[in-house]
Amino acid sequence: MKEEDLPLSGIRVLDLTTVIFGPFAGQILGDFGADVIKVEAPGGDQTRAVGATREEGMGALFLGCNRNKRSIELDLKQKKHADALWKLIEGADVLMHNVRPQKFKALGFDADTVLARKPSLIYAGLHGFWEEGPYGGMPAYDDVVQGLSGFAGSFTERDGAPMLAPSVIADKSSGLMAVNGILAALMRRARTGKGGYVEIGMLEGLAGFNLVEHLQGLAFDPPQGPPGYRRALSPGRRPYKTKDGYICILAYTDKQWAAFWEIVGRSDLLEDDRFATMGSRARNIDALYEEAGASLEQRTSDEWLNLLRKGEIPCGPVNNLSDLPNDPHLQAIKFFRPYEHPSQGRMQVPETPYKFDRESLPVRHHHPRLNEQGAEILREAGLAEDDIKTIIGTEE
Repeated sequence: MKEEDLPLSGIRVLDLTTVIFGPFAGQILGDFGADVIKVEAPGGDQTRAVGATREEGMGALFLGCNRNKRSIELDLKQKKHADALWKLIEGADVLMHNVRPQKFKALGFDADTVLARKPSLIYAGLHGFWEEGPYGGMPAYDDVVQGLSGFAGSFTERDGAPMLAPSVIADKSSGLMAVNGILAALMRRARTGKGGYVEIGMLEGLAGFNLVEHLQGLAFDPPQGPPGYRRALSPGRRPYKTKDGYICILAYTDKQWAAFWEIVGRSDLLEDDRFATMGSRARNIDALYEEAGASLEQRTSDEWLNLLRKGEIPCGPVNNLSDLPNDPHLQAIKFFRPYEHPSQGRMQVPETPYKFDRESLPVRHHHPRLNEQGAEILREAGLAEDDIKTIIGTEE
């Protein structure tokens, strides 16, 4: 795909975020074609030191959410560096950060100050908590937000104790929400010319995300029952054991359940009032899952999957992380794209979920070393060579 055909071509983003929440959002904007400048504090993003690596400062976690960006290292406590950021802001469309609000204000880059100087800018504050609440300005990471949002606690009914998802679900879901907010603000600016302040809170994002299905009776005032979506919380909602492994199945409609009972040899349950309708299945969800899994250990996973797919029942194997490169669908669509990184050598980069005009979004810029494009970025902003050498600290 040509760069000019990418949806955010011509948009410049200053990404002052670290860890995963913000960098994941910035990467998506970069995938969409934005010129994303990763502004890093001295020493760089902490994730540069995390995970498998071929070179110090280029850890796998950093590589996972920092493609399609350029890097510059600035110490905003130094006046020349702060002045350089102001020059970068002059040419930017979006500034996004996840510094705690009071700390960013102390540096002189709070929303009111920045927007007073550039009203057309989209200023995105990616915070752990909305500023006006009692948690505002407190530090927050994924584990804490999983706990506060009810996400970790929702495991208690099913498993007897709260648990954390084996994925940074708060960071990544909030990153997606940040992209939505920034794109909406860009649309408003295109329509009205007005920039503005967009705040995205991790707790608020994951709590709302969690309550889509779990608010239940609390949706009403007074409540019409307890919170919690019974099907999702059922102890029986887990992969089914087969003769040689596990599979996941979700029969959902009346037609799918009827086909399922026939396939597993339990046609007697076609007449069972507990499972006859969507409503009755919901009321008897634990018994439904117990009966559904009772016969599956008699055949192998492949045998069941062949039968279930013929019956048009949604199903699939349980892949371990190491199985993903061998998944036949992911192989067929070339999900793991080979990529030759100029400093890291041969890599594989996962596909995005997006296609535009039937084309994948390209990796236009490699994952940057710390400050790799610093001088280039400052030249584009119009800084004098002497100032560039002072800020960057070394000759090119």
